[in-house]
Amino acid sequence: MKMNIHYQPRFASLATLCAVAWFGGFLGCTGSKPTASNGSSSPANTSATGSPQPAQPAGSTAAAGSTAAAGSTAAAGSASKPATFTLAWSEYPSWSIFGVADEVGLINGKEGQMGSIEKKYNVDIKLILATYDSCITLYGNSQADGVCITNIDILGAAGSRNSVGILPTSTSAGADACIVAGVNSLEELAGKPTRGLEKSVSQYCFERCLEKLGKNPTDYPFAQMDPEQAALAFQGKNDGISSIMVWNPFVMQSIRSRSDAKVLFSSETIPEEIIDMVVVGKDSLSKPGGEAFAKAVVETFYAMTQRMADPKTSDETLVGIGARFAKLELEDMKTIVQQTKFFSDPSDAKRLFSDERFQKETMPLVSKFCVKYGLTSTPVDLSFGDGKGLMDFSAKYVSGYSDGQAK
Repeated sequence: MKMNIHYQPRFASLATLCAVAWFGGFLGCTGSKPTASNGSSSPANTSATGSPQPAQPAGSTAAAGSTAAAGSTAAAGSASKPATFTLAWSEYPSWSIFGVADEVGLINGKEGQMGSIEKKYNVDIKLILATYDSCITLYGNSQADGVCITNIDILGAAGSRNSVGILPTSTSAGADACIVAGVNSLEELAGKPTRGLEKSVSQYCFERCLEKLGKNPTDYPFAQMDPEQAALAFQGKNDGISSIMVWNPFVMQSIRSRSDAKVLFSSETIPEEIIDMVVVGKDSLSKPGGEAFAKAVVETFYAMTQRMADPKTSDETLVGIGARFAKLELEDMKTIVQQTKFFSDPSDAKRLFSDERFQKETMPLVSKFCVKYGLTSTPVDLSFGDGKGLMDFSAKYVSGYSDGQAK
């Protein structure tokens, strides 16, 4: 089956991260050359000045607007007016879950309408579907309360807004890969350019895999090229391109398109270093209803992963996610979710955020990469549950959910 690979990826351009940080007054990216946009699709509506404007919320004609919370901290079942919060998300397997949750009635992306989980927590969640770059900009400018983002890109955004990672949703376990043709070993790849998106998750994965495989990344040139264009050029045997670093669905499509194509290495080499998450601003969590918003997001995610695990609803749920993510069908989605490993159980999320390797190895390496390539000017202050850092990875809301389920 020929797949439609024109979709909204999860990787931000340096220009976006610099713009977000500039609005927050945290870092200066003057003199750095912005990378090409990492989205193959056009960004969410832009104004005449080029400022990103949000796409329509799922199932809604309302544009994204102010995220000021209304109402109070009333518990579920209260007759008080629900507080309204916004979640900016782009199409990616563990984030498209929220779009499907809207379709099945767990939440309702329209402002003023509520799904069953929103009613439980007396909170109105407005979904903003946009390109990944636009999601980051909206969040960094406090135009969205929460955002779906990677652990690498959030460090730039956290410089302009104190943030809390409330929920890890998935990790790349083969979804990011170096695809080659006519190259039989790492030694043969040395000196040959690999095309992909510079200063992004792709380059992070490329360099870290080489390091883990005992090679020096400086011996392996990484050349800037739009990921979709790189994949198409590779598939068409154009321009002498023999090595690309891309993510799914480009990985799957490129392997299928050429009999001589193969994966030289992938994110399987660096398990649980590339993390997809939901992050919420500390300012939003402190608003009336902020805690309820976080709890509702977490419960929505796990309700959907339960649907994925249930034989009665698994295929239907995967088809729903695949229809959003690059228009993939069921069998392809079964492969995709193996290579994009969901943190489907609360224990997985709690283990990750408390893991010594994640805290003392992975995130310092991510921070080092961000400083090296100008995503941040200095290392971002990180914390892991005590709330002291500009970026705090907290299992509080996942633990609250699992404790409630155990009762």
